[in-house]
Amino acid sequence: MSVQDFIANEVKTNDVVLFMKGTPQFPQCGFSGQVVQILDYLGLDYKGVNVLADAEIRQGIKDYSNWPTIPQLYVKGEFVGGCDIIREMFQSGELQTHMQEQGIAVRGAA
Repeated sequence: MSVQDFIANEVKTNDVVLFMKGTPQFPQCGFSGQVVQILDYLGLDYKGVNVLADAEIRQGIKDYSNWPTIPQLYVKGEFVGGCDIIREMFQSGELQTHMQEQGIAVRGAA
């Protein structure tokens, strides 16, 4: 399986997947940590993929999304954004709305 096939499989088989530096339990970069905090606050069930564990995945996810930075959040197979975008969406309530529109339960949502 190629790196691109692995990434595509992760994105397609998990409703919410975060390609990040470190793990959800132990983020190894501040930006990844911020996104983990937001997802945890919302009570989302998500999968974290540690790009530090494999240099091919680390470069491969940048190629896959055509986005230069990590973390990268995918919801239902769609690239949503990196740390700044996720933080702005969360603060405006747009992230919570987007999750609900995708059929993903969010803690504290009506």
